[in-house]
Amino acid sequence: MSDSADARQPFDIVIIGGGPGGYVAAIRAAQLGGRVALVEKDALGGTCLNRGCIPAKAMVRDAELFRDVTSGQFGLAVDGARVDYPRLVARRREVVETVVGGVARLMDSNGIHVYRGHGRIEAPDRVRVTGGDGAEELATRAIIIATGAVSLRLPIPGHDLPGVVTSDELFALEEQPRRLVVIGGSVVGVEFACIYRALGSEVTLLEMEEFLRTVDRPLARRLRITMGRQGIDINLGAKAQEITQGDDGFLRVHYERSGEPGVAEGDVVLLATGRAPLVEGLGLEDVGVRLRPPGVAVNEYLETSVPGIYAIGDVLAGYMTAHVASREGVVAVENILADHKQPMDYGVVPDAVFSIPEIGSVGLTEEEAKSQGLDYRVTRFPFSANGRAQALGEPEGQVRMICEVGEDGVAGRVLGVHIMGPRTADLLGEVAIAMRLGATARDIAETMHQHPTVSEALMEAALAQVDGAIHFDKVR
Repeated sequence: MSDSADARQPFDIVIIGGGPGGYVAAIRAAQLGGRVALVEKDALGGTCLNRGCIPAKAMVRDAELFRDVTSGQFGLAVDGARVDYPRLVARRREVVETVVGGVARLMDSNGIHVYRGHGRIEAPDRVRVTGGDGAEELATRAIIIATGAVSLRLPIPGHDLPGVVTSDELFALEEQPRRLVVIGGSVVGVEFACIYRALGSEVTLLEMEEFLRTVDRPLARRLRITMGRQGIDINLGAKAQEITQGDDGFLRVHYERSGEPGVAEGDVVLLATGRAPLVEGLGLEDVGVRLRPPGVAVNEYLETSVPGIYAIGDVLAGYMTAHVASREGVVAVENILADHKQPMDYGVVPDAVFSIPEIGSVGLTEEEAKSQGLDYRVTRFPFSANGRAQALGEPEGQVRMICEVGEDGVAGRVLGVHIMGPRTADLLGEVAIAMRLGATARDIAETMHQHPTVSEALMEAALAQVDGAIHFDKVR
């Protein structure tokens, strides 16, 4: 069952789940000299690498390229440009295979024992692995639960009809939907709505409550308007009630909006209505691991109610992102193997949506700063005033910077930055470092930024906090 011949026991750590939390934890444990076993019943890399982050971003790239080639704004003349969807699917698979293969090689090079099968905790020091070739018990000094989450299906009639898919099944489609109905204005829903619209599909998005509820409100409104201009039909306040299939083969989503009935038609319906922690079948209740529904309860050190058993990633039902899971994996391992413990720090968490254009944030929103009674200032800098964004043909959006203001009226440390525009996700790295180090607006403003880059928009928003932006005169 193990793909390593040397599986002496006991292990220092057995990790259940080989996604971005689990495999990163395994590598960090090996770096610290621990003997590690990683249990994975599916493919290494988990949802993120196989059915989430990586394949979706490969599709974003294809969609952006097609949009650019057919936009008419660049010095290109491409007659008869079309989407080669089978090639798109093949390239996406190639990207996934390359990345997942890299993880497998890292397991080998770090001496990590990988067990293929279902892991169940029998005791705080024992994990039973059941696979196609039998069962095996692994003795261990500590356990990390990293089983992730699964896509939810909306509990309405017709949710199981052919063509009604979650994001997992969407990647199995071999043909591009002509008309796509997305139920849910979540990160997943918005990303796929943007992807398929850029590829030429007709897209309708239904959201019962708030559009991108985790995103800065002013920028979320801007993105919604931008998506509407792209031709995405966004219906807020639309509660899906039933999905039916007509004689013409089209799926029909029946919904209610402001007391009025409505129907959205498509050949594919995407259920982007959230994910639930995968806690079933792990034996948690039998060994006394406490749940904080819907996820596993942990303390600040990521340890569960049972000493020696830790949990990380989506199974906590907190931040359901790969980078948070990876960091939690490192913290959990160091708490197990190091001489001292460190709490998990969620103070600076970058959070991006790979929409078109991208949108994301680090730190406090204006509403949060206000609710905490902080004295703050908000400045803005539009990408329309950034030379690199203009050269990229992506001038839509802006940087919004929130800084604490001292009694002297001088802008202090950065509290939060919210961005909509080109390469937002990459820009968040600079913001995260600045905030982690307690940087002020002046620190960023006085740091030379390469020209021409979109990162200059961050510098200009910081300059606006201090003495005024250089390349735009209306920023407050």
